[in-house]
Amino acid sequence: MMMNDYSELIRGDRVRANTPPEINQTIDTEIAASVRFYASKTDYEVSKRIIELDSEWDIERYLEANAAILTVIGSAMGLKKGRIWFILPLTVAIFLLQHAVQGWCPPVSVFRRLGIRTRREIEVEKYALKALRGDFDDVSDQESTVSRAKEAVTDSRSV
Repeated sequence: MMMNDYSELIRGDRVRANTPPEINQTIDTEIAASVRFYASKTDYEVSKRIIELDSEWDIERYLEANAAILTVIGSAMGLKKGRIWFILPLTVAIFLLQHAVQGWCPPVSVFRRLGIRTRREIEVEKYALKALRGDFDDVSDQESTVSRAKEAVTDSRSV
């Protein structure tokens, strides 16, 4: 079964909850397409993609960088050109506060339309690729070993 709706896996993501469903669906489809693409690749290629995902900027990082740049520009312009420019860093601060409280602010809509993902969305792709690579095979083997050990203990008690 191919999963294209990750809402169950990405529960509690405030940015995603405040993003229009069609944008979330587009991002989900891209995640599924990436996982399908790498399903036929070598472990080396999958590992390379996982490294790329580790360094991919999430929406929070984009918001922070955007806020810092606009604050510096607004402050510099306010000092050099006139006090009216101090409105820019003030607006940025209000947007950051709104994002901290609600999980949404106007730049989020722009970034989401550009396909910028949340950390959780990036992690879904990353862990799907790790599963493809077989990273969790030992875990299932350990679980079966533990269950066999429990059965052995239970059986030994009945002797």
